[in-house]
Amino acid sequence: MAKIHDFMVLPRLPENLKELDFIARNMFWSWNTEYVRLFKRIESKLWSSCGHNPIKLLSSVSQRRLEELSENQGFLCEYRRLVENLRSYLSSPTWFEKEYFKSDKALIAYFSAEFGIHESLPLYAGGLGILSGDHLKSASDLGIPLVGIGLLYQKGYFRQYLNIDGWQQEVYVENDFYQMPIELVYDGEGQPLTISVEFPGRDVYAQIWRINVGRIKLYLLDTNVAANASEDKMITSSLYGGDRGLRIRQEIMIGIGGMRALRALGINPTVCHMNEGHAAFMGLERIRQLCEETGLDFEEAFEVTRSGNVFTIHTPVKAGLDEFPVSMMDKYFGDYIGKLGLERERFLSLGRIGANDSEELFKMPILALKLSSYRNGVSKLHGEVSRKMWSGLWPGVPEDEIPIQSVTNGVHLKTWLSEEMNSLFESYLGANWSEQMDNKRFEESIEQIPDAELWRTHQRSKERLVVFCRNCLKRQLQRRGSYHTELNWAEEVLDPESLTIGFARRFATYKRGNLLFKDPKRLVKLLKDSERPIQLIFSGKAHPQDTEGKEIIRQIIHFASNFDVRRRLVFLEDYDSNTARVLVRGVDVWLNTPRRPMEASGTSGMKAGINGSLNMSTLDGWWCEGYSPERGWAIGAGQESYKDPAYQDIVESQAIYNVLENEVVPLFYKRSADNLPRAWIYRMKQSIKGIASGFSTHRMLSEYTGKFYNAAISRWNSLSNDNMSGAKELAAWRRGMEESWGDIVIKDVDIQVRDGAGIVKLESKRPRLQVGLRLDVKALIKLGRINPEDVSVEIYYGAVDVWGNIKDGSIVKMDVDKTSGSKGEYLFIGSLACKDSGRQGFSVRILPHHPDMVDPYRSGMIIWEGMNSSRVLSTA
Repeated sequence: MAKIHDFMVLPRLPENLKELDFIARNMFWSWNTEYVRLFKRIESKLWSSCGHNPIKLLSSVSQRRLEELSENQGFLCEYRRLVENLRSYLSSPTWFEKEYFKSDKALIAYFSAEFGIHESLPLYAGGLGILSGDHLKSASDLGIPLVGIGLLYQKGYFRQYLNIDGWQQEVYVENDFYQMPIELVYDGEGQPLTISVEFPGRDVYAQIWRINVGRIKLYLLDTNVAANASEDKMITSSLYGGDRGLRIRQEIMIGIGGMRALRALGINPTVCHMNEGHAAFMGLERIRQLCEETGLDFEEAFEVTRSGNVFTIHTPVKAGLDEFPVSMMDKYFGDYIGKLGLERERFLSLGRIGANDSEELFKMPILALKLSSYRNGVSKLHGEVSRKMWSGLWPGVPEDEIPIQSVTNGVHLKTWLSEEMNSLFESYLGANWSEQMDNKRFEESIEQIPDAELWRTHQRSKERLVVFCRNCLKRQLQRRGSYHTELNWAEEVLDPESLTIGFARRFATYKRGNLLFKDPKRLVKLLKDSERPIQLIFSGKAHPQDTEGKEIIRQIIHFASNFDVRRRLVFLEDYDSNTARVLVRGVDVWLNTPRRPMEASGTSGMKAGINGSLNMSTLDGWWCEGYSPERGWAIGAGQESYKDPAYQDIVESQAIYNVLENEVVPLFYKRSADNLPRAWIYRMKQSIKGIASGFSTHRMLSEYTGKFYNAAISRWNSLSNDNMSGAKELAAWRRGMEESWGDIVIKDVDIQVRDGAGIVKLESKRPRLQVGLRLDVKALIKLGRINPEDVSVEIYYGAVDVWGNIKDGSIVKMDVDKTSGSKGEYLFIGSLACKDSGRQGFSVRILPHHPDMVDPYRSGMIIWEGMNSSRVLSTA
């Protein structure tokens, strides 16, 4: 093959338009519509044909057009204003600096397998990536010191089209990184900055690219470099493609390669945040680097790095999480284990629930859970599901105390809000309403918006949605070679005045995209109603290997044809963030039908809700928190106990029809004398108020900062100061506790009941007590070699269920009687009040205690009175 000398030819921007490139190379423009309008003014049709990509636009526009713009005073005035706005945004004081602190040492590295920032950067598959993109945008707006780390995929995720039978087909399109708002990072000698990772028998290299996301830098690794073999160039070929072997290679590159990229860039993160388990190998590399740099052993480095690691788990189903056979772990980590200073079995135990179970696969979420001090699900319900799912990691710990919290997902408001709705908010709340949101003021201001003005604003977005759908359908039909008459039909689909329901998401079977079609006659009647019709817009992709998901899409296409409802039911191919924006801004109702509790959170309904759409969803994910009768509708009552999924589908599909027929349709079409659906508009306002204020990524990031980031920064600094003395002390303390834990014995527990007058004499061992009495509890405990300040002795109490277990217990800490301590035996004293009636109980328990431990459960050390059986003092 001939040697090719490649080079880039860039547009020659006129001198007074030089900073168009500065604007184009910062994704800030993607969530600020005035910048998008500026690019459209350059050449509107070219902007669309370039896929809303400003770099491609600037390299494609004619030199003559650029010269014209350089003399257009109107364009120049707007251009200069926007350049100054961006510079001001990048340099102005931030929320994080004002609320917390400004420290050069504080830095969060956010790892994710995908980032959905904008359709011009097709490096995402679905909700996880969109959330990651919104996370970066809000981090930028709030000034949180954060960098993003991931992979740069040559083909991204697949592009979708449907054949004439409605069956999904996949095509992969090569990304041209040099025509995207992304830049290669160079070293001091002008060469691409590269890192290497050891793979079996060779080193694999990756170069580093940078994307500017407002104030945030996103670094992406690319293995398509000349130094790599063909197989290794394919590591970053596509997102979620290939077999398990490719998956482990990608995850090694995200985690281990990502940490090495940060080091090569001179970035030393204080906190590392894993968005799902794909990046869990990051925790191992962070330990290895610290051992190499400081001379710590594994256990000491483990304590430090774990204190600064955050893990967000997204999948509520074990089958959906990555796991690898032991043979594969041996293949890829055989040499790496030695660099950690570990024995093979200890290494494998890091990815297993049962440390000694040689048959158990190595699970990435287990590794992430064990290497993190801060862990969370992505909704309150998902936090509960996750605690139950992973309770085996903390034997003896009550389920409600499993150290997995929840931070409910949110959406970046300025990205997903329509331009018209944003202008409306600016009129009534001020230009910076999204940055300085006071919930009470926001809600009061929304109430001040006239009904007619809000309705007109929504209708403009709905009209834009109808035009968008018609254009999409024409392109789909043209690709299939349809007749001219069919193209004319595409011009007539949908009606801007009709009740419009949207359903767009990944077509996984648990999301039940076909639930609405269980009773065809009933649905057709709703679609064909001559006076009060509904219309449906579907969009979304099934995973290439998910034949059941593809079949659901095919069923929708066939339903539209078989029942002659193609003007009222459309499917938009190749769902992406652009399609999503148009949909969530224009529909009247957003439909969501997951099988509870399999939707970890979901965010599409939030995006619709902030635009005034009403949600209709099963009580799963975020909707359990977001639902109120004034904001939308619940499908079913949140049951999870169906033994027959088919029967559940029938019941819940009928619930949808009932809600549509009896509530949604009548409410939408009920008009006042001025032809406004005022009762519907009232609900629109309630939806906007509740969802925009409670489910934004600004709220989410402030929660992550308050709950995790700042605590992790403080913990990291505490353990790493003074030549890692804190980490060494903590590791030595933990080893000593593990060796001595078997010394502990709860020898006796004595209980006295008293009221205001003194001690109450008990007539039986199972007395009936009254609310208002107090229980004084004394526990004689043998600690052996352990000091009393190294343990937390607690009374765990609460309501007792029919099985004799304490549910949702509370804790009272017991104090040591300092006069005790003979022969290593100590008396601990505590008291609790009888506040609630009914069957109550308590048990004494012992946990390790150290000021530098984030949670006391990590070591699996917990002793219960009576050895795991709660002692019950019953009022029954």
